[in-house]
Amino acid sequence: MSRSGIRELPRIMVAPTGARRTKADHPALPISPWEILDCAIACHAAGAGAIHAHVRDDEGGHSLDIDRYRHLMALLRTHVPDMIVQISTEAVGLYGPDDQMELVRLLKPDFVSVALREILGDDGDEQKAAAFYRWCEAEGISVQHILYDAADVGNLAGLQRRGLISQSRLSVIYVLGRYSPGQESHPDDLKPFLEASRAFVALPDWMVCAFGRGETDCLAAALAGGGKARVGFENSFWHRDGRLAASNAERVEVIRGLAGRLLQEGAA
Repeated sequence: MSRSGIRELPRIMVAPTGARRTKADHPALPISPWEILDCAIACHAAGAGAIHAHVRDDEGGHSLDIDRYRHLMALLRTHVPDMIVQISTEAVGLYGPDDQMELVRLLKPDFVSVALREILGDDGDEQKAAAFYRWCEAEGISVQHILYDAADVGNLAGLQRRGLISQSRLSVIYVLGRYSPGQESHPDDLKPFLEASRAFVALPDWMVCAFGRGETDCLAAALAGGGKARVGFENSFWHRDGRLAASNAERVEVIRGLAGRLLQEGAA
């Protein structure tokens, strides 16, 4: 049976773990389900309305294991029921499109992030990807499309214009700095994404995440431009002044403060 009433993501999402980093990178990086839960509780209190969740295997490696996701989702729904949980389907070179789609079809999460270039696969199978997106829409699963550059934006807009995916407003996240030297982002990196987004049938509900020490400035630019912000240790450990953040919640507090000031300025 289809689910209705797909919800948009809140203004601030936290991405506390990611697929690659370990405690050697930062001792407060949450890895286990209980660590992620504690982090989610703190980040929700700090102002994050959603969590972008990854799970790891017993050795701390990236995993798309359905039982691990079920366990984590159950913990989060029980202890932080007002926080939206978005699961990641990131491939990290370990999984193919069929693995990613199977996870979503079996788990049926309310929210999921899917990288367009990954789900198309090496053979660029648009029909298979389009069928998957249509299935998600029918099931009421909210897909946030991960876009790494303006070409990704154009490809997704092309699928929409040709009727291969929904003509409704899409949810997207623009990734800044992923392929920049040293994975450092800058607010100017956002401009090509916004220019390319004019090709969509309807302007998307858009969010930004940004790698490196430029995260704060990039998210400030996104919020000022009417977008949303994903903040956290998946992408950056640093405050604007170069200080290392003690926790994900500390980074969320900074971005909540920025968002609050922008709202006040807009109301003035």
